[in-house]
Amino acid sequence: MSKKVARYALLVALAMALSWLEAIVPASTIAPGMKLGLTNLVVIFALYRMSARDAAAISLVRVVLVSLTFGNAYSFAYSLAGALLSFLVMALLKRTDRFSMVGVSIAGGVCHNIGQILVAMAVLGTARLAWYLPALLVSGTAAGVAIGAAGAVIAKRVRLSE
Repeated sequence: MSKKVARYALLVALAMALSWLEAIVPASTIAPGMKLGLTNLVVIFALYRMSARDAAAISLVRVVLVSLTFGNAYSFAYSLAGALLSFLVMALLKRTDRFSMVGVSIAGGVCHNIGQILVAMAVLGTARLAWYLPALLVSGTAAGVAIGAAGAVIAKRVRLSE
């Protein structure tokens, strides 16, 4: 049990550090709100090397801690919506065994952006934000490819002992 707690803590800390790094990397200069999706490396690693339940817990704890540390209620809502939709889709696609880790990651990146746009539309009370979705879908796809490819390499090389 203590190894599992330590593994969770290590992965949550890594996800928080990647979230911080992502906040200081100027990816949003291309388009407002665009991010690299670095924290998804941790989630996809946990999904493939641990369990869906472990990955969900790590993702949720990361969202809560990052929001409390660096964010506010709005950033929490956006992050939670994106993380939940992304995780649900990734877990379902992984379960089918029909998609590579890159394919699962692409779907996660795209769904994260969809979740955030849906929350923004609800918060602002307008569907006009849907015009921004094509740019976010392109960025989510590109980030998904990069994160999925990196995640596949990491998952092959990092062994977890029980």
